[in-house]
Amino acid sequence: MKNSKILIIGKNGQLAQALLAEAKLLNLTNIFAFDRTELNVLDLAKLDQVITNLKPDLVINTSAALVMAECESNPYQAFDVNFLAVRNLARLCRNRQALFISFSSDYVFAGRNNCLNSEADRPQPLQIYGLSKLAGEDAALAVYPEGAYVIRTCGLYGGLTGSPAKGNFVLNILKESRENKAFMEVSSEQIVSPTYAPDLARAVFALLQLDAPKGLYHLVNEGSCSWYEFTREIFNLTNTKTDLRPIDRAGYSSNSNRPQFSALSNTKAKALGIILPTWQEGLKSYLEFLRTNK
Repeated sequence: MKNSKILIIGKNGQLAQALLAEAKLLNLTNIFAFDRTELNVLDLAKLDQVITNLKPDLVINTSAALVMAECESNPYQAFDVNFLAVRNLARLCRNRQALFISFSSDYVFAGRNNCLNSEADRPQPLQIYGLSKLAGEDAALAVYPEGAYVIRTCGLYGGLTGSPAKGNFVLNILKESRENKAFMEVSSEQIVSPTYAPDLARAVFALLQLDAPKGLYHLVNEGSCSWYEFTREIFNLTNTKTDLRPIDRAGYSSNSNRPQFSALSNTKAKALGIILPTWQEGLKSYLEFLRTNK
């Protein structure tokens, strides 16, 4: 791993930035990272050219169509990015014998069992976003079973600005709390595993360092909570006094159905000795990062 050449696609996202920071901590210096303007995952010819020229040992794809409303209104775009691009990258990596990592989502589950979802549980997406992510999972593992990792995560947040497409939950909640509203309503029915991007990045590299069997893994901060409970913890840790009220939206918002219990269990990673911090610890780390990097 020490001298591996690594290609990261989607470098401006919160996950890619965390992966780059973790690679630096591990003294991995042979890193090549591209943003969407430099390397668009929908440009197959450019992908082929870059991978052929760089000859990476590992390709990490962090690009995704992830804004729910946009996926619902433009399903073709969602499937182009979340399925076709992933399939094409898996093929290119297989042809060049490079390891491939792609990321997926808790939204592949219907969330009706009221228990943590493991890798062995049956997916049942409720919306276009989840369908497109599941299609990408299946494509990567079918095309390149001997060299692909598919990593599901949940409620990802990190970085000073979060995702270029939509920020992140923590930043958006903090921003809303500063708008002098009389009160805030936050979903109480959706149970999730909010995950701090640097914790996820550390776990990803731990999988690689162990040369873990290829396949599907869940990697999230330990534990589960509702978005309301997560927000309450944000307010407690930041001494925010805004009146916070739980609201049950029955899993429906942004013109799409959302799983009501999509928290994940890191079953396979734990069996390898990879244990992420709790969601409370992850949140504390993030708020400290924001405080010290104002």
